[in-house]
Amino acid sequence: MEAAILDAGWDELAARGYERLTVGSVGARARTSEPVLYRRWANKHELVLAILTHYRDTHPIAVPDTGDLRDDLIEHLTASSDARAPFFAIAAAATFNGLSVATGLSPMQLYEGAMGEEAQSENRPVYQLAARRGELDLATVPPAILAMPYDLIRLDMLMNPVPVPAERIRSVVDELFLPLIQPYLTAARSK
Repeated sequence: MEAAILDAGWDELAARGYERLTVGSVGARARTSEPVLYRRWANKHELVLAILTHYRDTHPIAVPDTGDLRDDLIEHLTASSDARAPFFAIAAAATFNGLSVATGLSPMQLYEGAMGEEAQSENRPVYQLAARRGELDLATVPPAILAMPYDLIRLDMLMNPVPVPAERIRSVVDELFLPLIQPYLTAARSK
């Protein structure tokens, strides 16, 4: 039943936005009563955070394994952009229309909470695969370099909540990320 409520909550959040969503409107869309929701979530913002987390968990992003960090990263950023564009549009609107104030959390804290481990660059499966193949020494790469391609694509989606064009993703990887990561690729291969 919780999954059905959270799915209905996503639909309600997408249709009405954070500011017009109520616990009662989610209950009505889920065909249950408002008290049922209040037994599980104390207030609207707790419910919205659960809705965002549920959406993320039920829309996983496939992890490519092409055998090459560049190709894996392009495929993963593309899949992430395609899958997360609606999420970012709705989450950003909620954040800037009251969720941040209601929770006392910064937009970055809300992002990290909603995205879970996806927000931690060094844990990204693309980088883990590259490390296992010997392409990348994760212990030596500055976290800012690992975060950069994902941060830029996320920024693009926040500024224009649609999937990021393929040429932009290739540009981020080829013109920005690969030159920065090059010394760490060499270090990993020379061991």
